[in-house]
Amino acid sequence: MSALAYEARGPASALAMARWRRRSRLIRQLRVLLPVLIAAIVLSLVGLVVYRSVVGQAARPVEAEAPIRLVNPRFLGRDIQGRSFVITAASAVRDENDYQRVVLDRPAMVVDGEGLSPMRLSARSGVFHEGDGILRLQGDVTLNDQAAAFDTPSAVFNTATGVLEGEGLITGAGPLGEIRARSYGVYDKGERMVFKGGVTGRITPNSPR
Repeated sequence: MSALAYEARGPASALAMARWRRRSRLIRQLRVLLPVLIAAIVLSLVGLVVYRSVVGQAARPVEAEAPIRLVNPRFLGRDIQGRSFVITAASAVRDENDYQRVVLDRPAMVVDGEGLSPMRLSARSGVFHEGDGILRLQGDVTLNDQAAAFDTPSAVFNTATGVLEGEGLITGAGPLGEIRARSYGVYDKGERMVFKGGVTGRITPNSPR
């Protein structure tokens, strides 16, 4: 009986031993693979964080340097003479180096819009500085009010003092007739207009004296 029992137990023990050895090998493999897998996951996460940081830093300067674009901007205020002014444009871009400097596309301006004779200005381009209140117009500048209309290549309007001045040929017609000059200035709420440099004109016979 003892011999038979031994023979019966022999194959079972061998099978159990084989299973134990397989489990042991699996455990040893897992002990190696699991740390490797964990290390790979950690490295992947670190790499992702570093990548996003580098890409984010590369993108930030581009965003910071992008100019601020304004669509149909409006600038409102009053000069020291109490006249209101409104500056508009088709579009505008703020200077990257000077936030208060605004470059205007097709600017237009109305001074004393509530008054009896508002002054209107328009141009192809311009620059308005909100700090000092100076509006500079360039290209096909037109100036008109109820009594006169002039064309000139440039104009500078001081929104603080209400004075308009310009260098460059100015032509147009006023209450006394046609006039040409190389520079001009508009003062005293638009009631006094001074022309300088090669002034020529033609008095209209029906003009009031």
